[in-house]
Amino acid sequence: MKQWFKNIGPGSLVAAAFIGPGTVTVCTLAGVGFGFALLWAMLLSIIATVILQEMAARLGVISQKGLAQAIRSEIKNPLFKTLAIVLVFSAIVIGNAAYQAGNISGGVLGLETVVGNSNITISGLSINFLSIVIGFMAFVLLYLGNYKILQNVLVSLVVVMSLAFLITAIITKPSITEIVKNAFIPNFPKDSIFTIIALIGTTVVPYNLFLHASLVKQKWHSKSDLKLARKDTLVAVVLGGLVSMCIMVSASSIQTQDINSAADLAKGLEPLFGSFAKYFLAIGLFAAGITSAITAPLAAAFVATGCLGWVTNMQSKKFRAVWMFVLLVGVISASSGIKSIEIIKFAQVANGILLPIIAGFLIWIMNKKTILGMYVNNIKQNIFGCIILGVSILLSLATLSKVFHLNLF
Repeated sequence: MKQWFKNIGPGSLVAAAFIGPGTVTVCTLAGVGFGFALLWAMLLSIIATVILQEMAARLGVISQKGLAQAIRSEIKNPLFKTLAIVLVFSAIVIGNAAYQAGNISGGVLGLETVVGNSNITISGLSINFLSIVIGFMAFVLLYLGNYKILQNVLVSLVVVMSLAFLITAIITKPSITEIVKNAFIPNFPKDSIFTIIALIGTTVVPYNLFLHASLVKQKWHSKSDLKLARKDTLVAVVLGGLVSMCIMVSASSIQTQDINSAADLAKGLEPLFGSFAKYFLAIGLFAAGITSAITAPLAAAFVATGCLGWVTNMQSKKFRAVWMFVLLVGVISASSGIKSIEIIKFAQVANGILLPIIAGFLIWIMNKKTILGMYVNNIKQNIFGCIILGVSILLSLATLSKVFHLNLF
């Protein structure tokens, strides 16, 4: 057991990053609206995430470079390099700042499900006290700039979150046969297309590719460590996917359609399975919120330093300045109740466009012998990568269609 904990790597941080309040909410709505019918979409997302995150981990271990650094060094044309850097920087840094409010608010919802409303009024201004508390907790952990401490805290939170959602799913006593059937047989219920897109989009997260490639070189420094990195990636992503499935299973037991968030799900479970069910889910939602509130600013800082050619040091002033900006935006928005609709809309569009572009960049980089030598993608990895790229392009078009009401689908 001691050796197992010693070999835990940044895969757990990747799992912590994609199981945020957005994932919890999307999985809740999928379960409430369609029962077990969309479990196959989550399984597909898990497979795609494992393939892409393995590439990111391999890049970090073998080249000892982050993805942003690799893109910056390999694009030789000045115009293309500038366009790539601007696109990646704006989408990840500004996008994560916009979504950070949702991460913090998710953690607050989990706590408020148990402790009640946390708003306080100062000079006529209503401020959510718990948002500031969660923001402060994230600040302290990030400011320490110690990868080992950060990893241990996030691993603990992921374990708590996993147990909370797993126990909640078990409490609802689902049919194992139905779960297995719907996980392996695709089904497209009426009006489910955007929910399917959301399930894939909330699991295959663009910024995780940057985060993973940057973090593995904090943990591993030798080519011989690649086997450990791959195992870590597989275990963490599959665990994260199972947690998401547990949320969908739990939500499917609710008979009413009047559920809009995981906090509503927690309250909806109480009359059916007792107050303890509500507490398990609330703890899970809190853990999901705070883990994403830590990893989103961290990813933004890695991307910014890689894009701008700064030294990637978690304790440097420039690195800290980036994550402080992202965290501050999130805390202010979440604590004051400000909904930056236009910024969030921009982040949605940017990330929708970004996924196929980053997947394309990653596959391109993973075929560069100048960076990876004999560890470049093989034919099978390229085939799977191109299939995922094609799906991500469709996802991108669907995202644009939804945001701008283009009726492309």
